[in-house]
Amino acid sequence: MATRIQVTFDSNDPARLAEFWEAAMGYKTEDPPPGFATWEEFLASINVPAGEFDGASLVDPDGVGPRFFFQKVPEGKTAKNRLHLDLAVSGGRGVPLELREQRVRAEAARLTALGAKVQWINIENNHFAIVMQDPEGNEFCLH
Repeated sequence: MATRIQVTFDSNDPARLAEFWEAAMGYKTEDPPPGFATWEEFLASINVPAGEFDGASLVDPDGVGPRFFFQKVPEGKTAKNRLHLDLAVSGGRGVPLELREQRVRAEAARLTALGAKVQWINIENNHFAIVMQDPEGNEFCLH
């Protein structure tokens, strides 16, 4: 049996970063646990003082992908990620390179409007990808 995973982002502004990734991946904000109308109500039930918790979570609406959790940390990002997300937006190698490039560039433009930045473009061996940074500087790729 495989181990389920959660992808966790350290963040200065968890709500803002979760909002970006929700739009980037088509995920949705996680509903509070059953029996609770809000996350605040749930946190109070487990004795977390009001205002002490600063985090956000996203889930795949189809229930297939991992949960994404965004937690507030005091320090900023200081180095290149050793692990990053690849967002497959081109349609794959069965799609002509020109069309894959158009799709990736269109998605890069959409995510740039949401606060991402293009870092560099990779075109080699019938492959097209754009390396980007999310609003807090975490690297990710579109291909």
